[in-house]
Amino acid sequence: MTITMYATASCPFCRMARALLERKGVAWDEIAVDHEPERREEMRRLSGRHTVPQIFLGEQAIGGFDELMALERRGELDGLLAEQ
Repeated sequence: MTITMYATASCPFCRMARALLERKGVAWDEIAVDHEPERREEMRRLSGRHTVPQIFLGEQAIGGFDELMALERRGELDGLLAEQ
């Protein structure tokens, strides 16, 4: 499975999500919706949300940074990432 993050360059929550994933030592595919605006509609369709970041583990929509951090606080993120 792959990790995919829809993001923009200027979004502070995107930067925090990147930093957390980097600390976890995982790679992800990033879709820059500020450089590829047509992909923003794809993000909305897949996630049901319009804000960035939107993070997917495989086909599973995790949500944004707040949801990613909640998984980390509950001790669930490492297990999910290990499956990737």
